[in-house]
Amino acid sequence: MGGMGFIENNKADCMLSVLINTNLLRACLGNKNNKYFFSPSACVYNGTKQEKTFVPGLKETDAYPADPEDGYGWEKLFSERMCRHFTEDFGLPTRVIRYHNVYGPLGTYDGGREKAPAALSRKIALAKMNNQNEIEVWGDGNQTRSFMFIDDCLEGTKKIFNSDLKDVYNLGSDEQVSINQMIDMIEEIADYKVNRKYLLDKPKGVRGRSSDNTKISLDLNWAPSISLKDGLKKTYKWIEEQLKNGENTSKFTKSY
Repeated sequence: MGGMGFIENNKADCMLSVLINTNLLRACLGNKNNKYFFSPSACVYNGTKQEKTFVPGLKETDAYPADPEDGYGWEKLFSERMCRHFTEDFGLPTRVIRYHNVYGPLGTYDGGREKAPAALSRKIALAKMNNQNEIEVWGDGNQTRSFMFIDDCLEGTKKIFNSDLKDVYNLGSDEQVSINQMIDMIEEIADYKVNRKYLLDKPKGVRGRSSDNTKISLDLNWAPSISLKDGLKKTYKWIEEQLKNGENTSKFTKSY
């Protein structure tokens, strides 16, 4: 897991992941594996298509001409191409799925690598527990994203992986919201209102991003079914329980 703060400040480390995928693809050939799965990211998409809030959903073809997130996005896009060429040159079946902001219980929620749903749930839960009335928000809160609950991610991944389809697919929700709108949802779930201190100097990523699910809907007759609010209810409850019990992320997840 790597949130925007980690991605923007560790570009070289993110690029080194290309070695993992290179060696895994070569190992698959050497061991005559039947199929290779690679999960890149929505960060592969052309940045010029993400400069406004509430932009149209990104189609799979919108990754080109290439202008991905610096560092992390370039590594993911390059690894996608490696999968394609290993299939073309060596006949190794590969499946490539671009995830859009996966979240849910058992995920990272502190330490700098967490994504917005977990970070904001943690901040509001702590504010409520400590009777505080303010949280910090990276950016102005108007930047938009879509977020996919982990259960939808798992179901969609299995459908694509087990199919005979070789194309690259989006896997994400098309329910695009601003960070401020998501804070509103979490406040309602927590039954606790907070003031927002906007930190405009913090990493924000692109201005707007969402998933176009036309391709997976047409090819597999499938789309995510869990709304952001329902997913946030489960996520907030779990994070709140961890905080009350004095737990931390490292018990559940590790980063390498």
